[in-house]
Amino acid sequence: MTISIRNISLFAVTALLFVIVGQVQSWSLSLSILNLCLISAIMALGVNIQWGYAGLLNVGVMGFAALGGLAAVLVSSPPVAAAWSVGGGNLLVGLLIAALTVGLIVWCYYDMRGTKRRVLIAIVAVAGYFATRAFWDPAADAIEAVDPAATGFLGGAGMPIIFAWLIGGLFAAGAAWIVGKISLGLRSDYLAIATLGISEIIIAMLKNEDWLTRGVKNVIGLPRPVPYEVDIQQSAYFQELAADWGMSIIELSSMVVKLSYAGLFAIVLLIVLYLSETALRSPWGRMMRAIRDNETAAEAMGKDVKGRHLQVFILGSAVVGIAGAMLTTIDGQFTPSSYQPLRFTFLIWAMVIVGGSGNNWGAVLGGFIIWFFWVEAEPIGLWFMDLITSSMDESNPLRLHLLDSAAHIRLMAMGVIMLLVLRFAPQGLIPERRR
Repeated sequence: MTISIRNISLFAVTALLFVIVGQVQSWSLSLSILNLCLISAIMALGVNIQWGYAGLLNVGVMGFAALGGLAAVLVSSPPVAAAWSVGGGNLLVGLLIAALTVGLIVWCYYDMRGTKRRVLIAIVAVAGYFATRAFWDPAADAIEAVDPAATGFLGGAGMPIIFAWLIGGLFAAGAAWIVGKISLGLRSDYLAIATLGISEIIIAMLKNEDWLTRGVKNVIGLPRPVPYEVDIQQSAYFQELAADWGMSIIELSSMVVKLSYAGLFAIVLLIVLYLSETALRSPWGRMMRAIRDNETAAEAMGKDVKGRHLQVFILGSAVVGIAGAMLTTIDGQFTPSSYQPLRFTFLIWAMVIVGGSGNNWGAVLGGFIIWFFWVEAEPIGLWFMDLITSSMDESNPLRLHLLDSAAHIRLMAMGVIMLLVLRFAPQGLIPERRR
């Protein structure tokens, strides 16, 4: 079997899994899983750009995804006029003071030397900190006191949420530039620790800065880029269509909304995949793989290794930020507490490893397979436990224990999938092509 036929077969089998779920469970559920798989594939492409192209170990994926979610709030939420009137001015003054403090510290660092530089940096940092807090704290308290049950934050720009996808990529890219400037000179294991720490800091900030994101109270009711179910249900055309197809209007409206999301997400995935493949096949892509395989040799040939690492780190993080904004879009709400860095970072890395590190098509395939089984492992496990205990009495303690434990089979399923792939396809289901 040639490589192309084998790859097509893998995607065909994956598509068949969605058809089976649609036939056995429901098409609405199948489309829900498909949408999350599309977002997961985009996120896996971002990690593959960093790891597969350059060998950068980023375990702070959820932090950059959370910045994408923040962009969705700041772009699409309507502004809260009362909050801006009581604290917006002081908050902007505090931000301006903080920016001036950073600028002065940078100026002192580059334009001065010796003890004078250290003393001035310390003075500027302390003075700027207290001056910023003098304006910031009262403003934040006043904003959070404005109808905290419904708002308690500044809101956003009130723009269509689809613009947040690009803004989310820019937010993540900006954060990646800061992180990369500090930590990309470190060894790979230290880089992993640094990115995990930054991810935790970002998520902790989003949980606690209520004036920005309502914290753990969550932002709900974000606008959609697709129609609402209630509007579809009131349409005479869709009512007739549901009657012709023998479906309920509720089920049909749900499917139409999810298909609309799937179309948008698929367009973004294809664009990112096309750009990633074009970059990988270009001289830039060959240079990045050369740096990944032997940094010392690449540096000896005059390549700016640290600069290229920063470049690819920013690109990969931007893709993750776009996926994070899309994830918030499909949920219609921003919940900072749902971002669990270790748990979901593991899943994204599993997608890249299972699919094939260094191969963009492999990352997409891994995103579909891992997320599909992450969702379906529990119902499959419940069916399997029920099957093997069908001969037991319904009150049998062992049967009840096994049925109750089916919910925990998800993590075991991920481990089994990774073990099987690493045993029989150590380079992934679609391994990197050596050109």
